[in-house]
Amino acid sequence: MSTPTVLDRPSPARLPVAAARRLPSWSTAVVILAALAAYPLVFADSAAHNIGILALTFGIAATGWNLLGGYAGQVSFGHALYFGTGAYTTALLVRQGWSPWLAIALSLPLAALLAAAVGWPCFRLRHHYYSIATIAVAEIVFILVTNLPGLGQANGWELPVVEQSLANLQFSLLDKRPYYYVALGFFCLAALAVWLFLRGRAGNYVRAIRDDQEAAAAVGIDVHRYKLAAAALSGAVTALAGGYYVMYVLFVDPPSGLGLDLSVSFTLMAVLGGVGRFWGPLLGAWVLVFVQDVTRQEFSGSGRSIDLLLYGALIVLVSITEPGGLLAIGQRLWAPVARRLGRGRNPETDPEPAGSAEVKP
Repeated sequence: MSTPTVLDRPSPARLPVAAARRLPSWSTAVVILAALAAYPLVFADSAAHNIGILALTFGIAATGWNLLGGYAGQVSFGHALYFGTGAYTTALLVRQGWSPWLAIALSLPLAALLAAAVGWPCFRLRHHYYSIATIAVAEIVFILVTNLPGLGQANGWELPVVEQSLANLQFSLLDKRPYYYVALGFFCLAALAVWLFLRGRAGNYVRAIRDDQEAAAAVGIDVHRYKLAAAALSGAVTALAGGYYVMYVLFVDPPSGLGLDLSVSFTLMAVLGGVGRFWGPLLGAWVLVFVQDVTRQEFSGSGRSIDLLLYGALIVLVSITEPGGLLAIGQRLWAPVARRLGRGRNPETDPEPAGSAEVKP
């Protein structure tokens, strides 16, 4: 009887990822960013500027969540912890006279370390057990901050109003366009960091882990290491949103910085726009902030629950129509138009031929 042939274990550097969605092209990014840059010029009123500022800020946080929850497949309901890390760290340092730019910058590695510390034990869990663990950790921190005198307890902190300038990250509330363009700059920074991560080897590995963790481990991928890497960057990006948010509203307390509803909102933004799609969280953030603004104007104080009902109904409708979110619906509608225009296969919507895609080292 012949001895069976022992095959070499395939290198993870050549792991097939045909199912992984491609990243957007530069032309798409330029068009989207140009439209975002033109928004405050087209809509000149302060209310529209406020919607844009909040949409971009929460879009940063949702983009951070999407890296871990969408691309790495680790669904977290505790990302308010990192948002709050950015907000509280920035508030603490600014109150002590630090530059807000430096305060925000220092909050990013702190949030990354915290995300790695949380992920180290929690990534031993799988599926909904991991999600429940993230809720538990975030709620424990929420209770601690609520009862710590050094962090303002339940009353929170107000930030001092200082001279209006770019250096102080404070501008006139009569013209909020400076706030908007700073938020857009921060979003570009966050999107670039996530894009660079995803286009490299680490990005291919985390998507392979999402698709089949056992298969990824079998071909030599250090699953725990790359989950931690995705978590660290995800936490830092989310903290960037928290740091800028507190400089915009000049106030932070446990509900506004660490509340569970924030974690749920980041998740819903990504799911509605298109989880695991690069521009999905940004689109979902714009829709959520717009729905919140309209319902609160129409229903005053009672609109807080109604906006969640409308948003939930919208998510259910989109999920039934296309689980890939609003971006998937748009891409499905655009695909036949693109074919009629003679542009050939759309890499975002049309599947690649089997075996044609593989990860480059």
